[in-house]
Amino acid sequence: MLKPALVATLLLAALPAAADTPQQLIAGYAAQAAGAQPGFAPSAERGRLFYQNRFAQAEKMPNCAACHTDKPTAQGTHVITGKAIQPLAPAANPERLTSSGKVEKWFKRNCSEVVGRECTAAEKADFLQFLANGG
Repeated sequence: MLKPALVATLLLAALPAAADTPQQLIAGYAAQAAGAQPGFAPSAERGRLFYQNRFAQAEKMPNCAACHTDKPTAQGTHVITGKAIQPLAPAANPERLTSSGKVEKWFKRNCSEVVGRECTAAEKADFLQFLANGG
């Protein structure tokens, strides 16, 4: 027979981990950015400009909108694979920006492919603020 403490531990382990919120993610990146830029505050406008900026690192993926469309509330299509991409903005896709691990994974991949380098904490905070405001 299992002891009550063991049963409680097993039940807790089976529960999904608490999801992050867009605001928590923004706050984390903003705190990192403030270390390098005292007084930093995330800006949805800078995030919008970053989203639309043509980095031209890759001919087929010059900016975020190449795959995610001009409206991050719309479904996109990966320009190379043709795979459908669910809306990027949490207003249109509540599953977006709910996992710091996933957010960081996609920043790492997409910043490298589109921007040509790792994105800064300030860019990440601004970008997420733009998306959290509805894109």
